[in-house]
Amino acid sequence: MKLIIINGPNLNLLGKREPTIYGDSSFESYYENLKSIYPQVELSYFQSNIEGEIINKLHEVGFEYDGIVLNAAAYTHTSVAIGDAIKAIKTPVVEVHISNTHAREEFRHKSFIAKNAKGVILGFGLDSYKLAIQSFL
Repeated sequence: MKLIIINGPNLNLLGKREPTIYGDSSFESYYENLKSIYPQVELSYFQSNIEGEIINKLHEVGFEYDGIVLNAAAYTHTSVAIGDAIKAIKTPVVEVHISNTHAREEFRHKSFIAKNAKGVILGFGLDSYKLAIQSFL
């Protein structure tokens, strides 16, 4: 099974940014842990703060991979284009969020991704990614 995790803006700062919301671990260390938990999965990782690069990556992997775990971060609530990219590809996408976005600011309650996603997992910290991977197995 071939899966990719795609992270959006500011998630490169995990472990440093708002640890009360996002925790104190870097994503890179968590990613290494995921690879050891799921050795049977060919797991790759991509992060960008740039909307167009996320769309390009979705287009690149969206017809070849078995699944995409996407945390589009703030773009979840603003990007019609990322939602359209998910609709245009064949690979199923699971939308992931570290925090419970429904317990946060009102603008975070809307997702332009969810409608075209296989499912949505939020509020379980970094383990939201693990739950998403399990959904593909």
